[in-house]
Amino acid sequence: STLSDDRRQRQMCIRDRLKMGTITFPELLDRAAEDEVIAGIRVAAVLESLPGTGKVKAKRIMEQHGIAINRRLRGLGTRQREVLLELFG
Repeated sequence: STLSDDRRQRQMCIRDRLKMGTITFPELLDRAAEDEVIAGIRVAAVLESLPGTGKVKAKRIMEQHGIAINRRLRGLGTRQREVLLELFG
């Protein structure tokens, strides 16, 4: 549907901005609080979009900190957010 296409489009755009460094990980987490589209992005996709972090590294970090591979930004616990901010803030 158009709605989900639009949503996917926005999520891709945000991941591209992370890759290019025009938005930071802490900014993204802040925006996830008010923005449903951002809140719905998978944590793995966000981490993989960060410069210097590929699929393997993202998966390892998530496993080490008990973050489910299908977890979305909105579902991160306080401790998980803190640990990711320490690593990528």
